[in-house]
Amino acid sequence: MATETLQDVFPSDTGPDAGREEERSHSPFRRALGRLLRKKIAVAAMTVLFILYGAGIFAQFVDTHDPNKIDLRATQEGPSWDHWLGTDRAGRDIYSRVVWGLQTTVIITLIGLVTGSLVLGVTLGLLAGYYRGWFDVSVMRFGEVVASFPDVLLIILIAATLRPRIINTTRDFEDWSGIDGIVSSGAVDFFVVGIALLPLSWFGMMRLVRGQVLSLRAMPFVESAQAIGVSTPRMIFSHLLPNVLGPIIVTASFGLGAVAGSEIFLSFLGLGVQPPRPSLGFMINDVTARGAASVSVLQNHPEQLLAPIAVIWALIFCWNLLGDSLNDVFNPRTR
Repeated sequence: MATETLQDVFPSDTGPDAGREEERSHSPFRRALGRLLRKKIAVAAMTVLFILYGAGIFAQFVDTHDPNKIDLRATQEGPSWDHWLGTDRAGRDIYSRVVWGLQTTVIITLIGLVTGSLVLGVTLGLLAGYYRGWFDVSVMRFGEVVASFPDVLLIILIAATLRPRIINTTRDFEDWSGIDGIVSSGAVDFFVVGIALLPLSWFGMMRLVRGQVLSLRAMPFVESAQAIGVSTPRMIFSHLLPNVLGPIIVTASFGLGAVAGSEIFLSFLGLGVQPPRPSLGFMINDVTARGAASVSVLQNHPEQLLAPIAVIWALIFCWNLLGDSLNDVFNPRTR
């Protein structure tokens, strides 16, 4: 008869498989978050994004000057204790304008993400993949027609066409209702840019979600839920949606960088958020669109151009790094 050891009677919880068993006992979200936090690149990217977006959200608390205050006695100054990144040709503080430009980018990014990728793309993808038939064909053909246009040209066309009409309609509403400040607050510009960026984000997300749902429809748990009479809304949002959250999160993280870059490009062309609200794209345009004067500025005060460009680069680069890390976390083949 084999002799029982103390370890057989009282198994240790610190063995090589203990960590894996403890990880399996957690929810899928906690397991994914734990794997993500173990990636140093992901943590570094999230830290930079947290700092940048936090500065944009709380711009009124972290700025040092009024971003639109013109001081002709302090034009074209270099970095100093009073002006951390110097001043532009109108004497405005560059650091404060970058911070408020970040707030503009944050608002546009969230609008583009929520309205385009999450609301429109995910919803249409779920419905097209589940119902199939004529609805699926209609959504796919419409999306293919929209996607056949060059993204940049379509965004410029929508922004340039809609903006004057929406502004005139809003001003008529202000005159009729007696409510002032809607146009001057920049709300119309945010609305126009959000609509212009819709073609950039919704179709790719819709196609991804549709493909995932089509593969899930043949799974046994879906057939079992249909057999017991689960309603269609519950089937879509309680059974199918949780199983496609991983690809949605990964795709959305990549898309955030693209949306931020597109908003800045529109502002650079003068079709995005308009002055007096600061924008990173308009700051670049203000430096580079003055012919020979811009060459002198770049030679003597490169911080006027490097500051907004560095912020834009950091946003896009960190979102791409985070997207790669999320793909490794949610993709079973890379674990």
